[in-house]
Amino acid sequence: MQGAIARVCMVVAAAILNHPILFPHENSTLPDQDEELMARMQEHEEMLEKEQARLEKELAQLESKQEETSAEEDYNWYFWSAVSCLVLITIEMCRVELADTDIRPVEDEDLLSEIGSVTPKTFVLDKDVLRNFCDKCTYTSAHENWRVREFVEGFVDDLLESLRSVCNREADVEVGDFVGIGSMFESWKVCKPLMCDLLVPFSPPDPYSFQFHLWCSSRSDVPPDMQGCSKIKVTKQSEEGCVCGSANLGEDMLCLLHSRNDVCKVDRSPDELLCSRNTPFLAKDQVMKWFQISVTKAWGRISHKYDFEVTFRNLDAAGALKVRFSSGKVIVMNIIPVVQLEDTDAYFVSHFPSDCESPPDPYWPLSLAVYEKNLLKYFSKRLPQHSCHLHCLQIATFLHRKQTGLTGKNALTNYHLKTALLHLLLSKKPSSWSFEDMEHRLRDLLAFLQKTLHEKRLHHALIGNSKVPKEVQVPEMIRTAEPVNLLRSLVLQTDVYAATVRHFQEILRNANVLIQEYTPHLSNGYLHHSLD
Repeated sequence: MQGAIARVCMVVAAAILNHPILFPHENSTLPDQDEELMARMQEHEEMLEKEQARLEKELAQLESKQEETSAEEDYNWYFWSAVSCLVLITIEMCRVELADTDIRPVEDEDLLSEIGSVTPKTFVLDKDVLRNFCDKCTYTSAHENWRVREFVEGFVDDLLESLRSVCNREADVEVGDFVGIGSMFESWKVCKPLMCDLLVPFSPPDPYSFQFHLWCSSRSDVPPDMQGCSKIKVTKQSEEGCVCGSANLGEDMLCLLHSRNDVCKVDRSPDELLCSRNTPFLAKDQVMKWFQISVTKAWGRISHKYDFEVTFRNLDAAGALKVRFSSGKVIVMNIIPVVQLEDTDAYFVSHFPSDCESPPDPYWPLSLAVYEKNLLKYFSKRLPQHSCHLHCLQIATFLHRKQTGLTGKNALTNYHLKTALLHLLLSKKPSSWSFEDMEHRLRDLLAFLQKTLHEKRLHHALIGNSKVPKEVQVPEMIRTAEPVNLLRSLVLQTDVYAATVRHFQEILRNANVLIQEYTPHLSNGYLHHSLD
């Protein structure tokens, strides 16, 4: 009986090996030119068919000789035959699922191979053109950028002071001092219009406070597609047994722990606390509506002091302001209301200044821009004098911006480029970033970006990255968290992914032409800049 079972198992094994999933007749994944491999596979298939026929013949002979076997042996035979059929049926049912999982990478590979004839290692960069671009475009604009930062800091400081006077200090949201972030404050801004990003932290009135439901917490209920976000709960601080908030002390009685005003503001509605409807969680929509109204009132109070025009550049972004001078010069500011994470320099932002889509309420995305600025400062003290790291980022963002104007919107942002640079800075020796190595490091940066697009995976540079120096002082809960993939959305958005890959390939094809075309050139003895 054991021999019969063994033969049945051999038939099953032969059927599995001969199944078209494993050995398809039309193998589209193999090169058509590999005739030798196809011949060997065909020969192997024919051999399996002969072996299967021989085994079936032996089984038929064995069956004719054992017609009078016991009922138990008949039962075992039918049992193993049924198992064989179930195995084949299971394989057939899984074929669609297996085919789907195989087709997805093949489509991506086809896309990359179709438009991937240009790679960072094959395209040519003219060293003299790169040097001229950096000398004339970046160094010349450094002084102008410094003047813009000085103006913006003074103007926003005046605007926020006016905003505080508009707010009711006893009952309204408290506004803190701004923090400058982004390319203008990290000294790698090159393209116009001149844009400054500023974070403005705010906090609820007493006796309320913010409680954070972080995505990386062990008890987190943040869904997987909201990694890097937090829900912010508005909670009432404990009165530690004081009865002044619930008892009527009379006009002549005062609480030694709390003032009369404290007693009056114990109970506030969710709308007053900028929460989502019927929830205790802070709502970004409510915050931006409040901030926009407050900024409008604040500007109305101080507008007579200035001789320029201020308008809202984007109604969906509360503090997106455009300053237009009488000379026609324009400065753009993104004043972003944020919530500070406890006593750290990490902030949960209502929206990012880039063109990324913001998560829906009540999820607030995390910004580690202050730590990223500190990391760049850390490297600037350790890299060679006149290092090329910021030049590489300037060139990459310049090419990305110009190509976007030609090929349209895509998922790639300046923040992705900056993140790629930070990863390279953390992985390469400081001595490899000299100005003479700029061409090689620019190639490395573009090659890294190409790899991340191929894998649809670009981890945040600071979250869950053990390579970040301790001197940067990233909070422990952020440094030890699981890495967050900034390109996670591209896994399902196939159309956006295809457009982004094509956009990047066009950057590689047009890099030299764009740099040469927009590099300042001498005409009649005057230097002209063409970066707008």
